[in-house]
Amino acid sequence: MVDVTTLVAQAREGRPRAVARLITLVENAAPQLREVMAALTPYTGQAYTVGLTGSPGVGKSTSTSALVSAYRRLGKRVGVLAVDPSSPFSGGALLGDRVRMQDHATDPEVFIRSMATRGHLGGLSWAAPQALRVLDGAGCEVILVETVGVGQSEVEIAAQADTTVVLLAPGMGDGIQAAKAGILEIGDLFVVNKADRDGADATARELNHMLGLGESRGPGDWRPPIVKTVAARGEGMDEVVEALEKHRAWLAETGELAARRRRRAADEVQAIALAALRARIGDLHGDRRLSALAERVAAGELDPYGAADQLVADLTGA
Repeated sequence: MVDVTTLVAQAREGRPRAVARLITLVENAAPQLREVMAALTPYTGQAYTVGLTGSPGVGKSTSTSALVSAYRRLGKRVGVLAVDPSSPFSGGALLGDRVRMQDHATDPEVFIRSMATRGHLGGLSWAAPQALRVLDGAGCEVILVETVGVGQSEVEIAAQADTTVVLLAPGMGDGIQAAKAGILEIGDLFVVNKADRDGADATARELNHMLGLGESRGPGDWRPPIVKTVAARGEGMDEVVEALEKHRAWLAETGELAARRRRRAADEVQAIALAALRARIGDLHGDRRLSALAERVAAGELDPYGAADQLVADLTGA
């Protein structure tokens, strides 16, 4: 039997095993999940969430590890949620981010969790919002979320993070990718990693030009900066942290931080409600109400939209 109160208390004390067990309850959609979320709620809302996204090979995991080091130098307690693609056969994941973050494995002020997408599109796991809530409630001051790295489809991170960092690298055609829909729009900060390679300056110039072409910002609006880094050597990471802190200050001053978090909460509530409704509808196979409506649709007495409206009304009592 899971003692949720004890687990939450231990997580608040910084015990990694307790945090890991809470996230496992989230991933498994355990019956205690409601109790976990209710117990954590008084302690949430303090963490600054940074999402890192970009095409495969740009150095997301290395950049995340270097960013952890930069924040630890500032004395921050850091949580990392690294989302890996799932095998379509076994459902498992390589969880390779753990390999690249071994430098932080013994640091008690850093918690790293790899999660599999389990077929969920958009670059994130379906359980990510609740997992973020666990890390927030466990006292992490900064949470870094590294997405799968599948290209343009992974824009979902923008809805889950306070600040979204888009990583690019020279010589990978990323200048062209950045011009495509969704990538420019989600970035609050652009990082050209592997800046010791030829073409880094050209990539930064091209990106700056594209940002200018899409300019529709008014006075006081945020213009995403471009920072060059060599994450493997830790170069440029302090500048990335500085840019992140500037964006965080801008978010707070303009009220955008509160607005983003309200939108995030609304999406989370809606997703939970839809999942509950979907579960109820899934239980209807063989139900006499569904069978009666299906019979009328098949006989041409009722259109499918009208039948669906009637079914929803029956389910919700509307």
